[in-house]
Amino acid sequence: DPSCKVLFPLSFLQFAESYFFKNPGDKNLYFSRFFWYVDHLQQIKKQQQDVLGFLEANKIEFEEKDIAANEENRKWMRENVPEECRPATGNPLPPRIFNGSRYLGDYEAFFQARENNTMYAFLGLTAPPGSKVCIALISS
Repeated sequence: DPSCKVLFPLSFLQFAESYFFKNPGDKNLYFSRFFWYVDHLQQIKKQQQDVLGFLEANKIEFEEKDIAANEENRKWMRENVPEECRPATGNPLPPRIFNGSRYLGDYEAFFQARENNTMYAFLGLTAPPGSKVCIALISS
């Protein structure tokens, strides 16, 4: 059972309906939300693909948790994102990354770890022999 968990919506339509359109109000507000949702959904999907692509390319085991179709996963994510990491209003948006039940961060934290070659430390994993991180530690 992999300890790394990545929470994101597998079904973007279900995610949008459950996350953004609970009370659409008047039609102008509905269309404004729809355009906002389309832009944000494309960004979420790109970030999700980026995280998954990196983990797969580096053969890092992970477990995907669908927060669109599974209310229990959505609730777990909301409850386990620390208060200081939550948005001022609304719920935390995916992707969110955990090691077991320990919150690691959002996409921005993932991106920074990747850019700084600190991904294994970010994920709470030991760098495999031959990786850039492992070679840098041996050289220093």
